[in-house]
Order: sequence, then C-alpha cells, then structure tokens
Amino acid sequence: MAAALALAVPLAGCSSTGGKRAEEERAKSAGGRSAVDTPRWKFAMVTHSGDGDTFWDIVKNGAEQAAVKDNVEFLYSHDKEAGKQAELVQARIDQKVDALIVTLAKPDAMKNVVAKAVKAGIPVITINSGQDLSKDFGALAHIGQDEVTAGEAVGEELNERGRSKAVCVLHEQGNIGHEQRCDGVRETFDGTVQNLYVDGTNMPGVQSSLEAKLQSDRSVDAVVTLGAPFAATAVKAAGQAGSDAEVATFDLNEQVARGLADESLAFAVDQQPYLQGYQAVDLLWLYRYNNDMLGGGKPVLTGPQILRKDDAEALREYTARGTR
Repeated sequence: MAAALALAVPLAGCSSTGGKRAEEERAKSAGGRSAVDTPRWKFAMVTHSGDGDTFWDIVKNGAEQAAVKDNVEFLYSHDKEAGKQAELVQARIDQKVDALIVTLAKPDAMKNVVAKAVKAGIPVITINSGQDLSKDFGALAHIGQDEVTAGEAVGEELNERGRSKAVCVLHEQGNIGHEQRCDGVRETFDGTVQNLYVDGTNMPGVQSSLEAKLQSDRSVDAVVTLGAPFAATAVKAAGQAGSDAEVATFDLNEQVARGLADESLAFAVDQQPYLQGYQAVDLLWLYRYNNDMLGGGKPVLTGPQILRKDDAEALREYTARGTR
C-alpha cells in the first residue's frame, strides 16, 4: 500500500536543515537575493480554495518560498466557485503570465480556460485535484496526492483499529477529489461507509448535521473528515452526541497536530501541501530554464502519509511555522 511506503519516509525528511529554514539560510547568505540569476518570470496560481482555509495557506507558503529562491514574481488568487475560478485563470492569461498553476476540483468549469492558456503558450501544471484529467487538459504535470489511494489507506487504517461503520463527511459538493477519497475508503474498509454531505461554509451547520447523524445511528464508530478545519468540529459533534466514534481527518494543520497528541483525533492523512506549492513553482522554473519536467506523464505524488499520536511531537515545529 502507498500508505505503508509513505510511512517508510521519516518525518525527519522535513528536518531543520530542509524546507523553509534552509531556504531562509540560503537567502540570508545571498544577502536577501534570489538563488538564481534567471529572468524575473511571473507565475500565477489559481485555486478552488474558499476564504480562511488553512490547507491552502500551507500550499501558498510553499509556492512563495520557491518563488523567492527562483527569482519568480508569484501571484496567488482563489475562489471556491468554479466559474469564478475560471474567470481568475482568464485574467492571468490576459496578464500574459509566464506560467500557470491551477486546481481542477470542478474540471468541467476549467477545461476551456486551461485550453486557452495552453494555446497561448503558457505552461500549465495542475496541483491537488484533477489528476486523472490533467494530461488531457494539456497540463505538463500534476503534483498531488492520489485521492483514491489515500482513501484506501484510510480504509486499511480503520480495519486495523477494528472499526465497523464509518461516516465520510463531504464538505464541498461537486468536488471530484472528495468523492474519490470516500470511494477509496469504501474500497478497502471491511465495514460500511456512508457519505454525509454538509455545507463547508457553515461550520455550525456541519456540527449539527454530524451530531444528528451520530445521535440517530449509534452503530457509527468512525468519522472521517476531508479537511483539517473540520476535524475539531467533528470531535465536538461526537462529544455533544455522546458518541464514542473515533475521528480521523484528511490533511494536517497545527490544530490537527494537537489533536493527534491528545488523542482526540485517531489519525490524519497528510498530502504535504507545502510540497505541492513548492514543487509546482520550482518545476515550472526548471521547465522555463532548462525544459525539465518530472513524472514521465504520471502524477508526481506528495502523499498519502498516515500520521498518528507518535508523530505529533515531531510535527509541532513544522505545523507552527505553516509548512506542514
């Protein structure tokens, strides 16, 4: 399983000698200048993030750090509405940016505008979502987590924990990656999985919907949320419902790391969003500079990695600085 392979990679891979701290040291030694002397290219990233989503803050942090190193002007914009996201991409095309990074959570709305970017000669990399359609849309590569594989890893972990009935909480209807995660859980989990659709923009509503589900079905012994901001809400909902269901989540932030440490969360699935942002910018720089590309037509995977209580202490430094 990919999860087992991911676990073979130690957390020390993001040690104090790597990642953001290393970049800061290099920038310091260079007198605050970039590490390269290539032209000041302009790269844009347009995502499907809503406001205040900590996951995308981490993606952005990675992209910005790579941009400093690579002498790139980095432009970031986002909108959870698919049509508006497409409009933002069109605006970047009109600005004649030198490269584009986009997400394909709702690919039907993005297909035509990505084609316009490719036709205009703008290299495109997709990240995070839309892995299966990235190549067909004309992108050079996709960087992210295989969502079905990640879901399968969750199903295996639930089996190990002796769970029998899980609720998969989908907070953004129409997001193909979220559906794939729950489908993956269902593929390997020996018990049953029910999807619960909620409005992710209304956190009190998320809590009340999950509470009602747990109160009405006492056989549910596992809750899986699909984003770090929803994990703590699920823990509250289980408590209010008087449920003993374990809560697990996709994605990681500082609050999730604390939940792993105090065992209010059973485990988390990390897709390393910092890497998605960092590698996308760096790879586009390599493409512009040296015509390099990774993946050989296959996705460049950044996850999944199953994280548990034993990992929490090592994660604290990284989550606090916004890189995990």
